[in-house]
Amino acid sequence: MENIEMNRKSVLLLQEWDPFNFGAESYDTETADVVAALQGIDDPSELAKVIQTVYEHSFEQWIPFENCVSIAYKLIAVKFEAKCII
Repeated sequence: MENIEMNRKSVLLLQEWDPFNFGAESYDTETADVVAALQGIDDPSELAKVIQTVYEHSFEQWIPFENCVSIAYKLIAVKFEAKCII
């Protein structure tokens, strides 16, 4: 899987996640920030902290860390699949 495909799958996962039920198209900036962070992060907890910070900063709403960890694991799995690590 190419990096472009990994990014596309990651964007779709984040859009489906929709943590505040605003609709899939409401998180373009946050999605871009998280996908960019995913490039350099392999640890789900570290990625979850980034996710939590990015979304809270934009929407001034708190997301439980467990929810962020859950999506972070899915994103890391997509990344590892792209790198053929699995």
